[in-house]
Amino acid sequence: MLVRRFEDASVEEWHRLRAHVLMDAGELGSRNLSVTWLAVPAGAKQTLRSDEGSEQAYVVVRGRGAMSVAGDTQEVEEGDLILVPPATEHSVSNDGDDEFACVSIQSPPVAAADLYSDQLAEVAGYDDDDDDL
Repeated sequence: MLVRRFEDASVEEWHRLRAHVLMDAGELGSRNLSVTWLAVPAGAKQTLRSDEGSEQAYVVVRGRGAMSVAGDTQEVEEGDLILVPPATEHSVSNDGDDEFACVSIQSPPVAAADLYSDQLAEVAGYDDDDDDL
């Protein structure tokens, strides 16, 4: 059995969003999945993005937030699953006071280095010169 502990996952941060890469493309012998734990602090939002060749499922594991998929925005909470078809714009946001977290599963897998860039996540009013965010 292959196990990756949460504390052993690599962590990538984009502005205030934090991604714990639980299984990157090709890791742990997986050929068909990549898995990321995404922590979204209060007040943070992700810009719209899409993955041309991968479908993605999000499972909310902590708190409440909002997901936008193909222009449809809905409030989501712990235990909810959100399916994002390939080539579909989507984003996640947290207008609440507590952290919102979800697990993202992609197939076929997308490498974390390709999935995220400085342009993916932003905070309302974010200024590149503001190091406090």
